[in-house]
This record gives sequence, C-alpha cells and structure tokens, in this order.
Amino acid sequence: MKKKAILFILMAVCQIGAFSQKYRVVSVTGKVTLENAESPVRQLRLREALTSKSMLNLGYKCQVELFDEQANTKYVLTTPGRASVGEMIKNGRSSAIRLTGKYLAYIKDRMKGNGELTSRRYSDPAFVTREIAVMLNDYEKEYLAFQKQAMKKYEDFRREAIKSYAQFVRNAWQEYGAKPPVSRPDDEKTEPVVFDEKEAVPVVDRPISSDSVPVLLPDSTIQVNPAWPIAETEVEEGEYVDFVFFGTPLKVRFTQKEDFRLDDCSPESVAKVFEKMAGSDYNNTIRDCLQLRSFLQLGDWAYLRLLETFSKACFPTSDEATLLMTFLCQQSGYQVRIAVAAGSLRMLFATAHTIYNHAFFEIDGHNYYVYGPDVDNINLCPATYPGENPVSLAIQKEMLLAETRSETRHLEAKGNLSLTADVTVNKNLMDFYDSYPSSMTDGNFMTRWAMYANVPLDETLRDGFLSDMKQKIKGKSQKDAVSHLLNWVQTAFEYEYDETLWGHDRAFFPEETLFYPYCDCEDRSILLSRLVRDLLGLPTVLIYYPGHLAMAVCFTEEEVTGDFLMVKGQKFVVCDPTYIGAPIGMSMPEFSAKGSEVRAILVQ
Repeated sequence: MKKKAILFILMAVCQIGAFSQKYRVVSVTGKVTLENAESPVRQLRLREALTSKSMLNLGYKCQVELFDEQANTKYVLTTPGRASVGEMIKNGRSSAIRLTGKYLAYIKDRMKGNGELTSRRYSDPAFVTREIAVMLNDYEKEYLAFQKQAMKKYEDFRREAIKSYAQFVRNAWQEYGAKPPVSRPDDEKTEPVVFDEKEAVPVVDRPISSDSVPVLLPDSTIQVNPAWPIAETEVEEGEYVDFVFFGTPLKVRFTQKEDFRLDDCSPESVAKVFEKMAGSDYNNTIRDCLQLRSFLQLGDWAYLRLLETFSKACFPTSDEATLLMTFLCQQSGYQVRIAVAAGSLRMLFATAHTIYNHAFFEIDGHNYYVYGPDVDNINLCPATYPGENPVSLAIQKEMLLAETRSETRHLEAKGNLSLTADVTVNKNLMDFYDSYPSSMTDGNFMTRWAMYANVPLDETLRDGFLSDMKQKIKGKSQKDAVSHLLNWVQTAFEYEYDETLWGHDRAFFPEETLFYPYCDCEDRSILLSRLVRDLLGLPTVLIYYPGHLAMAVCFTEEEVTGDFLMVKGQKFVVCDPTYIGAPIGMSMPEFSAKGSEVRAILVQ
C-alpha cells in the first residue's frame, strides 16, 4: 500500500508540474484559435497563459511566439494544423530559442505590460506579404541594430561567394557523357487469387525466412537551407509575378532590377548574369520562395517544381528561366550545376536516389540528373557553391495545395465483413503525384515502395475518410479491425495491370489508389499499410515475393497466428490484399513456398 501511495503522489506531482508549466503568448501572426472545454473556440490573445495541454489551431501561414516562463525559452510555432502546445513543441513543429539575460529582461518587461506585444496580420494567406507592424522599445532597436550589422557580414560573404562562382563559370567547361539509365524492375504479372474456403487449411503459425535487412530511408525531415541567412531588402513598393502551382495561385516578388537577358549560352554570358545576381536585388525573391516552401510544406522535389513554374512565369525564353531556376536552387541550398546541351542551358541536380529510367552523369563522386528531358552529352560548369546539399525525393509531409475535389467515389466491401466508404481526393495533389519520379535508395528496390507508403494522407482525407473509417472499426479488437480493412481493400477495388493502363509499371501513392478506378497488388499493399498505421497505430512491413507485393502487420494486443516473418525481433503476420477473401495469416499458394526469396522493408 505504501508503494501505491508513493506512486500516486509522484503521478499527481508530475501532472501538477505538467499543467503548471506556462507558456505566455508573446506574438501572434495571422489567424490562430484556442480551443478548450470551458469556452467556445476563439482567437488567441496576446499575453495569454497557455499550458502544454492547450489546443491551438494555426491557420495557413500563421505563427505564434511563446515564452516558457520556467525554462526561459522562446518557442516559435509555424506548422499549420491543430495540436496541443506540448505536441507542437515535442514533435519538432517549432523552433526553440534560448534567451540571453538582456533579451529575457526585455521579454519579461513586455509581459508585465510595460511594452507593446507584437500582432501581425497577413492580407491573404496564399501570398507572401509584408504587412507587419511591430512596436519597438529602446532595447529592441538596439538588438535589431546588432542583428542588422551581423546580417551585413553575411551579405558580404554571400556576395563574394556568388562573385567567385561567376569567375569559375568563366573557366573552361567540361564535357561529360551520360551513364545509361537504371531500368525500373518489371515484375511478372500476378493475377488476383480468390480464396476458397472449402479447400482452406487451418491457419497456423508458419515462419517465412527473409534474407533482407530493413533499411531506413534518407532523413528528409532535415530541411535544406541557404549557406547564409538572406536579408530582407527594403523597397518602396513590391512588384510581384503571379503564377499557378498545381492549382494553387501564388505570387513572388520580382522587380525590374532582376530582369536580365542572355546574349547566348556561352560561359561569359552566364557569368555576367551571375555577377548581376550577386547584389541584394534578388533577396526578396529568394526569401519569398523559401517561405512558400515552408508554408506549403513542400519536399525538395515539389520545391524544384515550384521554382520551375515561377521561373517560367518570369521569363518567356527557356534559357533565362533555366538560369534563374538554377540560381534560386543554388541560393536555397541545393547542389545543382549549370550545363549546355544541344545549344540550350540545362540544370542538373545531385541526389542520393537512383531515379529509374533516366540517364545520369557521374561528377566528382555524385550522381547528377538533368531536370527535364534526358540528354546524352553536356558541357558542364563544375564550380561548386558553399553549403550545397543533394536533393531528396522522399516526402514527409502532406502538401498544402489549393483544393479541387474529385467526384465522390463509393467503395464498398463484398462478403461478410461489410465496410463502406465515400472518398473524394484533391485533384491538384493527383497532378503532382503524376509528375513524381520513381526512384530507390541504397540500391534497394524495396525503398521505392516504402517512399510511396510513407507519404501521409492530406488533412481533408484525415478529417473525413479516416475519421469515418475509425468510427466503423471502433470497439473492435486489433485482429477484427485489420480483418475488416483487409477485406475492404481486397474486394472494394477493381484489379488491373499497370502495363494495361499506363504502359509501364507505376506504383500509387495511397491517395491515388482511392482516386483511380483500377489498382494492382503493390497499390493495395501500400494503401492497406497506410490505413493500418493511421487507424490502429500498428507497425507494418511490405513483403516482396518475386512477382508479387503483399504486407504484414505487427499485432501488439493479442497473439495472431498465420504466415509470419520476424523483423527487428518483432513478429509480422501476413495480410495479402490481392488474395481475395483470404483471412489474416494466409499467403497465396504459389508464393507460400518461396520463403527463401522473400524480402521485406519496414514502413513507418
């Protein structure tokens, strides 16, 4: 009894500590609401005291600065969405700034009401604007003066780096020949098999041997950033270029001073443009593009597509647009090169991925791909730029594109385990996925499917489709819930080969399977793994048999029997969404004997 009492007291103390930790609202940018049980949803107020349990909903392109009174730390929350303060801080959705003694005194002075707090407003959340009103006291002016001095040093470093790069561009460019493309693996066609209950044998534990070691995908949560901070340039009136990025209207500042023309594609002409770009005229353009990358939650490939769209909106000719895109990529922190092929400028980007069916160039130990159509030979400027990083093709967050909803699709399971869903997806997102290059990492072809399976569903699907599905399996055991989801994917979708529909093998992102009228084994397995993780929180693996892809689930509440494989010491039981009507634990007969050839990859 004493131990229980002590444990209870310790738990109570921990809970009190969690709720007593206060975060004061220092500034608010845009529309941010506070949700709690005692009062209706309302706008977040300055100087308001929050706890880690306080629920915030940050609108698109909004920001909240919080002051942690216990840790003397300021947190900046910028990721759109609904979550508690504690979750936003814990899950890396904020940046933490330890405060100096002088700045700490300044913040506390403002919190007592002796100074003005910051309230910022944006006229249109879809555009990058500059309507920021900040009330400054003497200390903040002093602090900003120091910051301005430090920024000038960064600008000087950056200007000299660009000028040095321009000098390298004048040197002789080198000729390179392309390496042959790595072909996307073409698997044998696997027809769906209908499970025959009359001939079924009892489901028993049967281990499947696998010689594969699960690999981790490249960490794309580490955001590529410029080598140096890029200062805001003060201008009397902003000039903007409007463009549409996958159905999303945007605009970025671009002035007449930034306009240029290439006489030709010679090294001298290119170098002259880079020298022009060494000034601060392009700073606001770069800053706007980087902020759009953050606000739209774009991965590296999507950001390259955005820069391409913007550059083509600035220049009617392809060579000028290519050069601007290359400069913006370079200044954003990406490892790119400028080259000439068949009399036109081309941009190459370095990546650790092997992009299927595209030729590449091996340069200084890195693989570079041409952005756009392949070429066989190039004359390339080998000059490097400080702080450059390769492009990642992994997607970790859902993109926040404007919504163009598809028609509602009714998907109904057949058989005893009835489950239905009405689904509509964002067609703008489908257009982006259609442009996504298929690739692998570390020479492991399984990583291609893992990259598709790891992409989260968009917010509208989570709030609608997933919430509806969660209610329908509520109260069921893990095994029963997975059985319903398995049967739904097995029977609610029409099967067809990729070659028949697309002319080549083409894996789907989970949302594409919900959108397109047909799918195959890999699409079903990717979708089912996403549903099991999102709805039940259970780990999953994708299982490759030569000519077929299935998946398996690690059950945590009960022992589930059937064909299984061990991954990192955990038991994963087979769930095959192409074995129509088959229960958990049953492999297709033609693949059940191929245990030694099975490979698996963990998706998370």
